[in-house]
Amino acid sequence: MSARIFSPSKTAMQSGKAKTGYWVLEFDPELPRKIDPLMGYTSSGDMKSQIRLSFESKEEAIAYAEKHAIAYRLEEPKEAKRRTISYADNFRYDRRTPWTH
Repeated sequence: MSARIFSPSKTAMQSGKAKTGYWVLEFDPELPRKIDPLMGYTSSGDMKSQIRLSFESKEEAIAYAEKHAIAYRLEEPKEAKRRTISYADNFRYDRRTPWTH
């Protein structure tokens, strides 16, 4: 039984950083998924894949995994690259690409 600990990124529909900054512990699948031949549904007998635990900090998630002897891998969040641009930059005389309409 192994798990991954990560901090989820914001969704594509978010412009701010609300509902981010917490940490999640998810168990890795132990059994492969199989397709039902009659209906075509994808199913699995692995119940731990449905468990998703949330923690306030990375240290709390690691402490929980170590207390319950769960092997884990830690995935650090990637920092967003913000580019500061202004409207006035569209009209600069030394633009890299020419201004055309």
